[in-house]
Amino acid sequence: MRLKYNSPVILTYTLLCTVILAIEQFTPLHLMDLFTVFPEVNLTSPVWYFRLVSHVMGHGNWEHLVGNFTLILLIGPILEEKYGSRDLIWMIFVTALITGLLQIFFFHAALLGASGVAFMMILLSSFTNSRGGIPLTFVLVVVLFLGKEILGSFGEDNVSQFAHIIGGVLGGLFGFILEGGQRKKTSGSSGLGL
Repeated sequence: MRLKYNSPVILTYTLLCTVILAIEQFTPLHLMDLFTVFPEVNLTSPVWYFRLVSHVMGHGNWEHLVGNFTLILLIGPILEEKYGSRDLIWMIFVTALITGLLQIFFFHAALLGASGVAFMMILLSSFTNSRGGIPLTFVLVVVLFLGKEILGSFGEDNVSQFAHIIGGVLGGLFGFILEGGQRKKTSGSSGLGL
């Protein structure tokens, strides 16, 4: 039996985030500023554009990283198998970009971590076996996960419930869009007798 690199996007993402945090923690190099989006706009800086999406690879500590990637490693390979590596990369990229931009324009704090991506995957995963209509699992996940985050947003902590909520909303949108496209392909191919 050999180990198999069964989910290239998820495993590569996990390894990159782990290496970035290890370099930050165990060497004199301080990279985390490159993997944090700050509440500032600097359209002339290439680093500013990089941070808009790179913030989903930075983590404050090992507990932060393990908390995010426990979920991502559980859910991500199923999503990568269902939707494909290319679509999953785009969903991660779009989630990072939108949470980064919204953080800059609406909040006065720095943001780093993969929790927005994790929540995107949580909501998206409720569509993995839908056969038309709105999956009841999707409704329950929205109520439980996003409801908890909305309530948590009124507290004082260092958790960005905003990124969780936006990631979850995007996961739901991706689910509706991709599942709608899958149904059209399926009904279109069956109509052609294929």
